Amino acid sequence: MNKIIELREKRANLWDKAKAFLDEHQKGSEVLSKEDTKTYEEMESEVVALGKEIDRLERQRGIDLELNRPIRDILLNNPSKKDDNKEYSKAFWNTMKGHKNPELINSLKVGTDPEGGYLVPDEFERQIIESLEEENILRKIAKTIQTSYGERLIPVATTKGTASWIAEEGVYEESDVAFDQVTLGAHKLGTMIKISEELLNDSAFNMEEYIAREFARRIGTKEEEAFFIGDGKGKPTGILSEIGGAEVSVTTSAGAKITFDNLIDLYYSIKEGYRKNSVFLMNEKTLKEIRKLKDTNGQYIWQPSVSAGEPDKILNRPVYTSSFIPEIAASAKTVLFGDFSFYWIADRQGRSFKRLNELYATNGQVGFLGSQRVDAKLILPEAIKVIQQGA
Repeated sequence: MNKIIELREKRANLWDKAKAFLDEHQKGSEVLSKEDTKTYEEMESEVVALGKEIDRLERQRGIDLELNRPIRDILLNNPSKKDDNKEYSKAFWNTMKGHKNPELINSLKVGTDPEGGYLVPDEFERQIIESLEEENILRKIAKTIQTSYGERLIPVATTKGTASWIAEEGVYEESDVAFDQVTLGAHKLGTMIKISEELLNDSAFNMEEYIAREFARRIGTKEEEAFFIGDGKGKPTGILSEIGGAEVSVTTSAGAKITFDNLIDLYYSIKEGYRKNSVFLMNEKTLKEIRKLKDTNGQYIWQPSVSAGEPDKILNRPVYTSSFIPEIAASAKTVLFGDFSFYWIADRQGRSFKRLNELYATNGQVGFLGSQRVDAKLILPEAIKVIQQGA
């Protein structure tokens, strides 16, 4: 924890120096010289790098706390279920490693999926989900639900009832709420991982950790892309989708610039009830430009975090970045702001893996197919708004 605090203080001090440098060398001119631009960008890059290191250390600390947490209900597990079944987990990994034990193989029947793979053990599933949250920023701030089969219908109020003043012995006015439904299904997302036979037979090779990390990296990246720009055809509907996505509330006057006023307008385009849980989302290159913006008092609007567990802020609201949000360009949707708990991610229960023994045998490799089923949609469009660049 002390290391994290030290890095946060170092980052805050470095940002103060970067701001002072920018103020000093921008006097009388809106444009920095090439030499000054290079110096400032090096300082800013160090600020960004320190932020990433702080995030990594905080994730590591969270995992350590989770792993060191005492387990008190170990005797309460139901051995007839796949959940927390040590026998199932042992059989699963024996099968993935190619060591089939006849005494354990029957326990895998409870976790067989329709496509011939096996549902991953619960402890490994939790490990994958934690890794997915590291790879996919929206899994940290959106709402995640579990579905077992079929489609999930989410009722959404499209109009709100109102009250009215009534005269003595007067008639109550009708004011009903109208509901619509949002349907969440399940789209299949998969990847194939190849591992050499030599590596599999190496006792020092941690197969579980490698597969979890590699699966989460690939799946998490593809998920995040769809969660932002997916068109809903064979994949989730993204927040920036033209149909079913967030509403554009601010259009900039210039295609290659965002102003402080644009951010103020975006902030107040969200109803007050949503603002208390709202966050900003943008590309890192967009954030780089916003770091240079000042308020009417001449203070930079970007505020680096100085407290453990707290993100950086703009207008006192957390700010996050994703490479799948477009950079600043004409007509691009560049900044999102809102309560992302109204973006729902539906995980179909059970991620599965399948070992391929023969397909890559001539290359001395074993293939592993990993897949999951997921859907996601913005349940309430008014909860998230977007800045779009001018044409």
